[in-house]
This record gives sequence, C-alpha cells and structure tokens, in this order.
Amino acid sequence: MPAISKLTIAGYKSIRELREFELRDLNVLIGTNGSGKSNFIGFFRMLAEMYGQRLQLHVAKQGGPDALLHYGQKRTPHIQAELSFGDTAAGYFFALEPAANHRLIFENEGIQPGENSKLRIRSHAESWLPEADRMLDSWQGAGLHIDAQTRKAFAAMLPPIDRIRVYHFHDTSDTAKVKQVCATNDNLRLKSDASNLAPFLRMLREQHEGHYQAIVDSIRLVAPFFDNFVYREDNPANVELEWLEQGDPDTPFKAHVLSDGTLRFICLATLLLQPVELMPPIILLDEPELGLHPFAINVLADLLKLAAEQTQLIVATQSVPLLSCLEPEDVIVVDRKDNASTFRRLSEAELGTWLDDYSLGELWEMNVLGGRPA
Repeated sequence: MPAISKLTIAGYKSIRELREFELRDLNVLIGTNGSGKSNFIGFFRMLAEMYGQRLQLHVAKQGGPDALLHYGQKRTPHIQAELSFGDTAAGYFFALEPAANHRLIFENEGIQPGENSKLRIRSHAESWLPEADRMLDSWQGAGLHIDAQTRKAFAAMLPPIDRIRVYHFHDTSDTAKVKQVCATNDNLRLKSDASNLAPFLRMLREQHEGHYQAIVDSIRLVAPFFDNFVYREDNPANVELEWLEQGDPDTPFKAHVLSDGTLRFICLATLLLQPVELMPPIILLDEPELGLHPFAINVLADLLKLAAEQTQLIVATQSVPLLSCLEPEDVIVVDRKDNASTFRRLSEAELGTWLDDYSLGELWEMNVLGGRPA
C-alpha cells in the first residue's frame, strides 16, 4: 500500500517550515509538551476534514484562520503542504490562504501524477479531490473522449488521502462510544474512536479467525484474567462489547468493567493486528501508551513494529519504556526553537557508543537525544 515518502508542511500552527522530510514505515515522535508533536498529528486531522469537504467547519471549530496559521495571518500568509507517496514522484499538494468571514480557502490544490506533470485547481472553498472524477466528466463533456482505461489510470494517480487515519482511543468514560450498543453491520473498518469495536471484532471472528485469535492472545498477555469476547450464535441487529473472565465461562461482563488501560489496549491490539487488507495505508496515533502498564507498553512496541511491516505508522509518545523498545532510526525528535517546531530523525551513527551502555529511553531522560526541556 502507498506510504508517504516525503512531507512538506509550512505555516501550520507551530510548524513554520518542514521541507521534504522523509518518513519511514515506523515514525515515532518524541518531544516536550508544546514542542509540536500534536500539531504534526493535527495536520493529518485537518487533511481528513479537507477530504471530507469539511474544511470550513474545521477552521471555525479551531477558532478561525489565526489559530491555524503560524502566529496568525499577520505573520504567515498561507499554509502550504506537499505529500509524496511511494518511490515515485506522485503526490498531492495544496496551499490555504485566509479569506473573508474567518475562512481558509484553497489558493491552489492539485495532484502530481509524475515528476514533470501537475494537475491543479485554484481558489475554491472545499477540496476537489473527493470529486476528482468530475474533472474527467467535464473534459469529456468538452469533447475529449475518456475511455475506461483512461479513467482507471486517472484513479490510480489519486493520492490515498481518504485512507489516512488518525486513531484516538483516549475516551474510556462511561459515555464513551466504544462502550455503547452498536449496529452489527457497522464493521467495514475500525473507526477512529473504536466506536464500532464490538461489531468489528465479531466480523474478525467470523471471517478472519487467525487475526482474531492473535488479538485475543495479545490481550491475555497484558490482562491474564481475560478469557475471550462473548459471541452469541444468533444474528442480532445490535451488539456491544462483552467478555468472559478466565475460569468463569458463564458470566459475561460488559466493557464498563474493564480498566481504562485494558480497554485502550484492546482497541490498540485490534487496530494493529487486523488483516492487512483492512488496514489503512497510513495510521497515526497520539500517545497510545496512555494508561498502560509498562509491560503492556512493551507488548505495544512489538505490535507497532509488526504492523509497520504492513502499513505506515506515525506515533507521538511521551513514554520512556516505549522509546527503549525502538531503533534510533524509528525516532523523530521534536524541539521548539525560535518559536517554531523542528524535526530531526535519530541515527545509530549519531549516538555512537552511547547505545553500548544505555537504552534510547535512558538517553532521552539524560537529555542526550534532545526533545526535553533545556
């Protein structure tokens, strides 16, 4: 599946300028509070809103253009971004500029099918990408013949912006959607807040038994009391998350009995161990370690590395144990310098003999890596 190979962001919140930054299969951001990790993740949330043609609503909810432009529109005239996918020059680019009525509109937006070709549209309020087929229809209406092969080739040029997913499993309150009753057929993809976790797990049990069992086994590693999820043989219209305890096959428990950390780990394990054909090509997670025991964080690190063999992961973390499980090249250090976020990928060569005696987590605590208060 296509992954982001290079990324440019300029003028977005604390990210004044990030030019052609290379991304790997596993990218773990570390840094102090306020360094810009969440802004990096937030950029991809904005992408999702753009693709859903909800940019103006997103801008309004964020507080207007000044809240998104680096230090406001008096200092930053526009937000620019470019994403390159895979080993080719194919990509997606856009520039947003402030407009009347506290809006951001597209100064331009386009795709780059190849190294020397660009297709762009200027001055519009919402993304044209979800309706890109209409461009072909308009050209055909103007007299240009568009056959099935041309339409298929054009579709292959389109970047997978719609498949980029930012997951956030922090809400485990009594009213969290993951604890509510859900329609059984709501199981096509795991949703960003895991609100359809119960029907999704049911579908995996019925159609992808090996992946389902791997999820159950990983949960048992961090929660030895857990036996399995309840599966009712009938075909109910609605389901909710139910589970059984080891040694008691007759008493089902509901999700509200689980600890916050256990429920979050169940969501993470389901996301990272699902079949590759169901996985988004690019997954983002913000502080997935929240509420997890150190041992569970070690298991999470293994799941992240396993999933990164199939999809691209971008993770922001504050966890020293998680960092200690990673390779230097997996880690991006985010610092705040001159009122702007900076991004630097670690390398084993840079750290030299430090790694002979210390883990990455220890080096972070010692402020050898950066990404800590000065």
